[in-house]
Amino acid sequence: MQLVLENLPFLLKGAWYTLFITIVSMAFGLVIGLIAALCRLKGNRLLQALAKGYVSVIRGTPLLVQIFIIYYGLVDFGIRLEPLPAAIIALSINIGAYLSETFRGAILSVPKGQTEAALALGMTPWQTMRRIVLPQAARVAIPPMGNTFIGMLKETSLVSVIAVTELLRQAQLLIAQYYVIMPFYLAIALMYWLMSTLFSAILGYLEKRLSRAY
Repeated sequence: MQLVLENLPFLLKGAWYTLFITIVSMAFGLVIGLIAALCRLKGNRLLQALAKGYVSVIRGTPLLVQIFIIYYGLVDFGIRLEPLPAAIIALSINIGAYLSETFRGAILSVPKGQTEAALALGMTPWQTMRRIVLPQAARVAIPPMGNTFIGMLKETSLVSVIAVTELLRQAQLLIAQYYVIMPFYLAIALMYWLMSTLFSAILGYLEKRLSRAY
């Protein structure tokens, strides 16, 4: 335990990297997921096929393989990425596929009568989607989206394989230095749990606010 306390700043740096990667990847994933969901629901046949194929491929392959493809595989095409951008791209693409299905289900849960009423009042399809459908869909999407977000927070540990200095990687470096295993792994397990609990509380608060609003 003394070693953990002495090296706590080093571990906290890794925790910061983990949070940074998670939040940035989630932000990009939200955009990707929403676009893919709208393509499947409102796009032409080509866009629907592309979005469906994207979701199928990403959800049907391991995240670790996707990370390797982005970081190592793209080198064959002359694209060489640094570890951090590669990690964010891989996680964003992965989380986008899962959020796409969450958004699609949430949008479909909004009664069609509300869309028809908005169109009858003279709203454009985009105005209807932005003002009527998406706000209500967000309330439905928050709980599963929160679970996906917390899952991705833990899955950031996979990017340690490409030398991204997130929390697990920092612990591995300390273990290699001191030849002590259990205290460092227990410490980062506690830190992951605290971060997950914090995000659960934030998402629970947002869910309650949206429930009161609608």
